[in-house]
Amino acid sequence: MKIASYLRVVRASAWYDLVVTAGFATPWTYALVHNALSSLGSLPELDPIQTLYANLMGSVVIVWAVLRLVRPLAAHGLFDGVARVLFTAWQGYALAQGAPRFLWLFLVVEASFGVLQLAPWWRRGTELRESLVR
Repeated sequence: MKIASYLRVVRASAWYDLVVTAGFATPWTYALVHNALSSLGSLPELDPIQTLYANLMGSVVIVWAVLRLVRPLAAHGLFDGVARVLFTAWQGYALAQGAPRFLWLFLVVEASFGVLQLAPWWRRGTELRESLVR
């Protein structure tokens, strides 16, 4: 995969993150997101600690997404791919513990972007690997 094509994937994953997580970034928007998601499956009642963690996650993901949009680098795709493997693992764990089934939609997207961003790194001698050492 050419670096230009790879960076399009990095940007696409950043746009996805920005759209999906923007509502988690503030207590007010998270309350709206929580209500919307509750209509898709049963969620625990909204509480201050849950809101805090949602806001922390939303804030960090938004900053990370903006970085990948403003300054997309191959290394950002590598690190984002690793983060998506972790997110996928924790979403799978939550589903195994009885989380609402709508979480599968997010898991599939996380896993897909993880594969798209990590697969090119597995090949030897790619432009991506060489870009890390420059």
